Amino acid sequence: MSITCSVVSRFTGGALLLALAFCVPPGAVAQARSAEVRPERPETGPPRNLKIDDFFALKEVEEPQLSPDGQWVAYTIHTLNLKEDKNDNQIWMVGTSGGDSIPVTAKSVNSSHPRWSPDGKYLAFLSKRGDTAKTQIWAIDRRGGEAQQLTEAIQDVDAFEWSPAGDRIAVVLKDPTPEELAAANEKPDEKPKPPKPRPWVIDRLQFKEDKVGYLDRRREHLFVFSMAMRKMTQVTSGDFDDEQPAWSPDGRFLAFSSNRTENPDLNFNTDIWTVAADNSDKGKTLVQVTKNPGADHSPAWSPDGKWIASVSQMDAHALDYATQSLTLTPASGGEQKVLTLKVDRNVITPVFSADGQSIVFILEDDGMQQLASIPVGGEVTRLIKTRVKVSAFSMGKNGAATLALLIAEPKMPEEVFLFTGGNLRRLTHTNDALLAQIHLGDVEYFRTKSKDGTEVASYLTKPPGYDPAVHYPLILRPHGGPVMQYDAEFNFTAQLFAANGYLVVTPNPRGSSGYGQNFCEAIFADWGNKDFQDDMATVDWAIAQGIADPARMGVGGWSYGGISTNFIITQTDRFKAAISGASEFLYITNYGHDHYQRLWELELGLPWKNRAQWEKMSPFNSVEKIVTPTLVMGGNIDWNVPIINSEQLYESLKRLGRTTELVVYPGEYHGFTRPTFLKDRYERYLAWYAQYVKGEPPAAQKAAD
Repeated sequence: MSITCSVVSRFTGGALLLALAFCVPPGAVAQARSAEVRPERPETGPPRNLKIDDFFALKEVEEPQLSPDGQWVAYTIHTLNLKEDKNDNQIWMVGTSGGDSIPVTAKSVNSSHPRWSPDGKYLAFLSKRGDTAKTQIWAIDRRGGEAQQLTEAIQDVDAFEWSPAGDRIAVVLKDPTPEELAAANEKPDEKPKPPKPRPWVIDRLQFKEDKVGYLDRRREHLFVFSMAMRKMTQVTSGDFDDEQPAWSPDGRFLAFSSNRTENPDLNFNTDIWTVAADNSDKGKTLVQVTKNPGADHSPAWSPDGKWIASVSQMDAHALDYATQSLTLTPASGGEQKVLTLKVDRNVITPVFSADGQSIVFILEDDGMQQLASIPVGGEVTRLIKTRVKVSAFSMGKNGAATLALLIAEPKMPEEVFLFTGGNLRRLTHTNDALLAQIHLGDVEYFRTKSKDGTEVASYLTKPPGYDPAVHYPLILRPHGGPVMQYDAEFNFTAQLFAANGYLVVTPNPRGSSGYGQNFCEAIFADWGNKDFQDDMATVDWAIAQGIADPARMGVGGWSYGGISTNFIITQTDRFKAAISGASEFLYITNYGHDHYQRLWELELGLPWKNRAQWEKMSPFNSVEKIVTPTLVMGGNIDWNVPIINSEQLYESLKRLGRTTELVVYPGEYHGFTRPTFLKDRYERYLAWYAQYVKGEPPAAQKAAD
């Protein structure tokens, strides 16, 4: 069971003619970066340590999209506007030959999901303009001018993709709400009527979802928008969600991912399907391409239209712990071939090369995400071997060996790079001016042995000006998931703790992805056992190196990181302070209350039939063993890990007379978005650890002194 929803970058692109024998060797990313002109450090004296406010000054680069002619890369910059307490998204583009980045959309209007038209003349994107407007598809001429609205749907557009000829756009829309239908039927001269409160009428087994709330029978379906007619035609329907449309090379069909089993709320069996894009059969004649009982998603057509590649979970019983493999299936349906079985690592968003002989994708492996490729029927080649995180890529249309990549390193947030002919060149320097003022801590990737001899890997972030002769206070920061991994990327939270004088251990214990299915599945229905041993092994390694002070250690995390924290403080009193964020505590409470009913049942069994297993895993039953001062936090509308868990943890500790505090953030889901609350959370992190790990007086006392 996975407690956090993985946020995966969206990758698109056309064909690519790529010589797949080349790769970028270790050190090439750093060399590529140093070859670029770097902004000079402002005249502000020597570098300073990282501050909380830097979190809001840093800009997040997302969604690189290479133009069909390979001359431009469009991308999105996401910023947290602390002053106005909101999130901003703006589209930019940069020339692949170099030069300054150019804003495409206004900063005052949120825009995202840039996609080039096949002829490269237009850049389409999603934008919501006006207080009452819906998110629609807009397009702007690359050569300049005002953006033009393309769609006028009565509901928000969720996603879209251009057809190969550029004459149509595949659109993902959710069935409209009664309020949206009523608003659409209002006459232009009528005053809009305020929506009336309605009762939620529930008849689904899966009836909740974080960020959505209670679920009804409204579903996501595929539509095709005609550029000439400015008309939308629905091509899929039914009591199913249809997602990830991919055009066939001839533009006749759409492949998509959908769970069309008898009761989709009982399983995770999404398959790849195809449907006629002209709606000639009214969406009734669908072709089921894959029949794997696990999840199949991210379809990609071969250039000849005969095959569809997808990411597939071949072991349905292993749930989220199963490896996500690269598979190949005839577009008409048939035998599904697993291409990456020997690799046993997760694959992200495959795309065919121009000649159809190879597939390029992102491979999650050993605390990294690597750009990789595989000839059909061949062996996987890692195209970039440096310890980095490649989170997205885009290919040019004309078959040139060129890709736009989004790459991060432990001391560099994500930036756009150009990968061509085996060479890597950096195009954007979004955060260089800010980072030039800051002294970041060095990051080390280390391995150690757990209690049973299993090798465990972890990242260690060191304080700026690190002195190996000093015994530093240490923070253990377990990750969420549990099925995810700490990657070789910029970790603001770890760097912030390091800037405040802590060694920070961010481990990838058993349950983490990136190390094979057996490693990941080792905690199936057994949380807080082997992963606890692995977490402790990484702490013991830091102590054995003589760099961590065993008398000054803290632990804390969010989601499964908070759950791990709960497990840890019920099994040891080694830590002087704990922070349990959005965690689970008494698992039986979650059944029918969070949005994980399928995962709970498939991993632990029905609670009235297998109650002992539910109770065995619940930290609640060991609460009396907790003596660590514990800060408990969460959002009040989190349906992923509902706040009731944090409330029960807090109430139990308070009743036992332990040192604890509960902080509940109004209007926040599982992943916080309000900038002022994000700042408040960081301030509380630092204050709690300063008081109970370092032994400093509380902030109020400091102010009084």
